Amino acid sequence: MNRIGINPVEDDLSSMSIAVVFDSAGTLLHTYRIVKDVISGQLFPDVETTMLTFEDPDRVLCVIHAHSRGIMDTPEDHLLSDFLRENKIGFGISCTRRVIDADEIGQILMTDKSACMGDMQQCMRIIWSKIKQEAIVALNSGVIVHIGQGRIEFTVTAGGTPFPGAKETIREIHRMGIATFIASGDREAKLERMADYLGIPRDRVFGVATPTMKERIVRDLKSEYDTVVMVGDSINDLLAMRSADIAVLTEQQCSLHTQKHDELIAAVKHRIHDVREVLEIIRPLI
Repeated sequence: MNRIGINPVEDDLSSMSIAVVFDSAGTLLHTYRIVKDVISGQLFPDVETTMLTFEDPDRVLCVIHAHSRGIMDTPEDHLLSDFLRENKIGFGISCTRRVIDADEIGQILMTDKSACMGDMQQCMRIIWSKIKQEAIVALNSGVIVHIGQGRIEFTVTAGGTPFPGAKETIREIHRMGIATFIASGDREAKLERMADYLGIPRDRVFGVATPTMKERIVRDLKSEYDTVVMVGDSINDLLAMRSADIAVLTEQQCSLHTQKHDELIAAVKHRIHDVREVLEIIRPLI
């Protein structure tokens, strides 16, 4: 029975707390990616970098904490390792299949003799040409390190812009009294600026999050909220999806190059093709 003078929806909101955790690239952002094999020079457009990383347990996807202008202003034949060392550039481990020692990865990055600045610059130019006309953009660059080979195997650049309706979806979720979070492998500084645009508070943004970190974020939120929803699009969201109360797989950005992993499909309760469909999933919860 409803209490007199209390709106039923408001009453439900007060008794049921909900959090929605979003991945970034491919989930909130339409993302363009390019990968370059630094030995062969071959370019791979539209490759899902997390899937490429997961193909080999010795691969580690790293985000490079360097300003784009600094990268572009460096001579193209300059070794990437020299650039990182000389400018004291940090890095973050974004995706890996196994537990690894960050110092081991740092040693490879700072001593690699394979990758040059031109490899990363080429990737950045290609992605920038695709997103430069957009009003709101996020550009991230990194590398895939191969531990077994002890070198940088690929340079990577990804750039994205919010999907149509993403900002309005976040606003409507907040209007329903539901908290939103971002947990992503992208650089935190880039994510915070995108979160500002979308209306997600910066203290609810978790950047350079590995699959294990995403899982821990979801588990921590489950101790604070009655229901935690995880919305993602890639294999690096799998652990978080399995830990969430409700897992949502978005296929808004799908192509022949980005087929979803069977384990990912098996782990989710809902599959959507537009970020706005999240609203129809969470409305019944309140």
